[in-house]
Amino acid sequence: MAPNDSTQTTEEAKDLAAGPHRAARYLVPVAVATVAAATIGLVPALAASGDPDLPKISAQELIEKMAASDTEQFSGTVKISTDLGLPSFAGLAGAVGGEDGEGSSAAPEDKLTELVTGTHTLRVAADGPDRQKVSILQDSSEYSLIHNGDEVWGYDSASNEVYHATDEGQGEGGDGKDGRVPEDLPKDLPTTPKDLADEVLKAADDTTSITVGGTSQVAGRDAYKLVVKPKQAGSTIGSVTVAVDAEHGVPLKFTLTPSSGGKAVIDAGFTKVDFTRPAASTFDFTPPKGAKVTEADETAHGKAPERAPEEFKDLKDLGGLDVIGEGWTSIAKIEGPGGAAPGGPTSGEDDVPAQAQQFLDALGDKVEGKFGSGTVFTTRLVNVLMTDDGTVYAGAVTKDALVKAANEGK
Repeated sequence: MAPNDSTQTTEEAKDLAAGPHRAARYLVPVAVATVAAATIGLVPALAASGDPDLPKISAQELIEKMAASDTEQFSGTVKISTDLGLPSFAGLAGAVGGEDGEGSSAAPEDKLTELVTGTHTLRVAADGPDRQKVSILQDSSEYSLIHNGDEVWGYDSASNEVYHATDEGQGEGGDGKDGRVPEDLPKDLPTTPKDLADEVLKAADDTTSITVGGTSQVAGRDAYKLVVKPKQAGSTIGSVTVAVDAEHGVPLKFTLTPSSGGKAVIDAGFTKVDFTRPAASTFDFTPPKGAKVTEADETAHGKAPERAPEEFKDLKDLGGLDVIGEGWTSIAKIEGPGGAAPGGPTSGEDDVPAQAQQFLDALGDKVEGKFGSGTVFTTRLVNVLMTDDGTVYAGAVTKDALVKAANEGK
């Protein structure tokens, strides 16, 4: 092993954290990407009592091992538990559907929303960048999303509906029409600990400490524990722990705990894993007899560009977005149309009805400051301050941090 070189620069750490095999990310639970930033703390791992006795390794070496991993074939079972303090999204996306009843319960942008809350068991498989499959297991049904070469299939067994898109003609100038894969639809399926770990480690700066915090066993495999913590005060994130397979350098488990304590906000890990190549038939799919097949251009997703309200087609119509701060305490500042929030003192004829406004107020906490007054809506990870004059402040930061940002914005 290389010695613990404490002189490694932040720029070098960025290169290691990014890695050559970064997976595409899609629908990763809220705000991890926006707050993730990393610098490498070079602290060697010492095996804890009762855990695997593995050779010492520094955080630098462990991240280098992750970045150099060429493991592209695997299969297994993943358990994901997400507790943002939000209600369940199950069935919500399908209920809103497309315009005039259009849409498909098998469309991935709808179905994968369910992973944002609750506990789910997934079967996953991958064979390189062109073949992946993930199945969400339910009590008496399952949903599968398959990417095989130039085709993407989604199948909801409960409704016997199929979603289909192809890569044909996609590339420069491709717009996702005529059944082609929409540009924002993933080919890689970000449902594994690696995808979540990539989000945290993709950017490196001096706002974060990364160390190795011992060893563990995940899915029967020896692993090192990479511990990521913000150096800044005011973040709602306490720490992120990534269990990294000692042999293959592949993340096996991802756990995000809040600074407020209690159970993890996100806990995703393999319960079974096999690093041999899955059978080619794993990625084959033929629509079952009698299934309703919806092509990508027939869904609400495919028509979104044409159906988007005019006032939201450009971010500048919302008054623009500014980012305050850096790293884990970054706060997004957005000014509403016309500079007034619903129910605010400068609102006009489009005010929210009094009963609706009372309901919104009941969901949040009223706050006051130099900025005036507003309401803070909270989850266990992301908090949002909506001021009465229409400005919105949002981030994985505490309520006090949002109020401070609003005060300094005046």
